[in-house]
Amino acid sequence: MNQPALLETELAPYFTTKAPFQFPIEFRVGFVKYWPIVSLVLLILTLPGILIFLGIGTAFLPLSYLGGVGAGFGYTIAMVLTIGQVVLWALALPGLFNRKRQGWVLSYYAQLINILASIFSFSFFGILFGLLFLMLLFQIRDYYN
Repeated sequence: MNQPALLETELAPYFTTKAPFQFPIEFRVGFVKYWPIVSLVLLILTLPGILIFLGIGTAFLPLSYLGGVGAGFGYTIAMVLTIGQVVLWALALPGLFNRKRQGWVLSYYAQLINILASIFSFSFFGILFGLLFLMLLFQIRDYYN
């Protein structure tokens, strides 16, 4: 019934037992407790940016190619992936509040999409923080049944 998510089995050792450090237990418990609330707030704060992208960003998309041949394409792919990530965040919220595994899995997929979007937008810090957050996700996954 609780089959592993895509790449979960392969990535788990690198973010748990083989990880360079472990988050303290108190931090994990606090994160699990307050993470759904923080996710809801971040989701609300992200929506205006997405609406701006869909409105103004779409209007200026033809001009984005002036920055380089692939500059507009990478930005567009990153924004589409970000929209997918926000949708997964929203779908994960009920599961996060109820500490269900499905909420964790959707958050895990959203984080994978976030890392992929950071790769397309050439954001080194986005990749770094994405991997750090993914490590935290793996270290708290036992709290979600």
